[in-house]
Amino acid sequence: MSLMNAMYAGVSGLDAESDALGVIGNNVANTNTVGFKESRAIFENVMGAAAGTSNAIGSGVEMSQSQQIFTEGALESTGNPTDIALSGDGFFVVQGAVGGTTGNFYTRAGQSSLNSNGTLVNPAGLAFQGYAMLPSGQLSTQLGPITLQNTALPPHPSADMTVTANLDANATPPTLPWDPQNPSTTSNFATSMNVYDSLGNAHQVQVDFVNTGTNTWTYHMLANGSEVQGGTTGQNVEFGSGTIQFNSNGSLDSVTPSGGSVSFNGAAAQNVNLNLGSQTSTGGTGLDGTTQFGNPSAVASQSQDGYASGSLSGLTIGADGTVSGVYTNGQSIAVAQLAVAKFQSNDGLSDTGQNVWAATTQSGAAALGAAGSAGRGSIASGSLEQSNVDISSQFVDLIAHQQGYQANSKTIQTADQMLQSLMQVVQ
Repeated sequence: MSLMNAMYAGVSGLDAESDALGVIGNNVANTNTVGFKESRAIFENVMGAAAGTSNAIGSGVEMSQSQQIFTEGALESTGNPTDIALSGDGFFVVQGAVGGTTGNFYTRAGQSSLNSNGTLVNPAGLAFQGYAMLPSGQLSTQLGPITLQNTALPPHPSADMTVTANLDANATPPTLPWDPQNPSTTSNFATSMNVYDSLGNAHQVQVDFVNTGTNTWTYHMLANGSEVQGGTTGQNVEFGSGTIQFNSNGSLDSVTPSGGSVSFNGAAAQNVNLNLGSQTSTGGTGLDGTTQFGNPSAVASQSQDGYASGSLSGLTIGADGTVSGVYTNGQSIAVAQLAVAKFQSNDGLSDTGQNVWAATTQSGAAALGAAGSAGRGSIASGSLEQSNVDISSQFVDLIAHQQGYQANSKTIQTADQMLQSLMQVVQ
């Protein structure tokens, strides 16, 4: 009886070692699979008698399960902006059909691209999930696919011009009174920039600054008359002016009023605010924008918030998962934020193939949030997480399991020889 038990124990060892070799073979085969997590074989002994029997002889071994190891793989830079990797805990959420089941799945493989509909998908066509950016600038609370519109980005008319400059405190009022048709000789300093109308057309606007006395200036906003409704070709149209008051320390006290309204040909009327910095009269420092110090007048920086229409040329993905469309007009518009899932137990996830996992009762439900929040990893754009398989350790395990297989076959051979000897005695 014991000899037969030894043979069956040896057979169980052969089966278990074969199964373990299958686990190692799968690991080695997926060495270059992006986001792959290696597995290890878990063995359990098998008892042939009731539990608690002091002289019970074991009946061999079985491979009870294959446990995945969720250590992080190395991040490899690819330079492709649609490649993404998680540095830390968590999984990307993808939606679609896998193995005949449709739903949300979870992956560490961040190979993505835009399909013909502008949706961010992985190589299997599963759509990455996230939260869309609403017109209000807030993120939606509804999880859904991340889609970038392929239609042209509408133009945005300029509503704010910002000038950071210094106006010379030693300047004196010009000899001639201000004349919009002769600004070069009737102002002390001028700057210009392009602004955009509601059709996306660019128009040069000049801002002239005129010293009118101690710590007091005026500004004048000019446009080309040929570009303004009701204007005259070759003449300037002044559409905004106001008074600038400085404090004795050169800080900006007030600007009254700020900006003006203009109607460019064929476009809607637009208000263009002139932002010269915070004002001490309204609680600001008066030193973060236009100042009046005893240095020559000069512009440090200037900008405006309008732009022409543009076509989608690419996308960028931030460390927090914010997906922005990049357009040919130089604009980058946030359209969504990738969702990152965390689980109570990664080991409880079910490997469904195609580089994705499914949630189970053992893993717990997915807790969704933004990358970098509540222990979730941050996103590295232009990178991919490589397999965490260590080839050298897999080869060592191969040798160990091969020796185990040989040893179990030796058990069967020895038991067989002993049985043959017993049969010879009987004869």
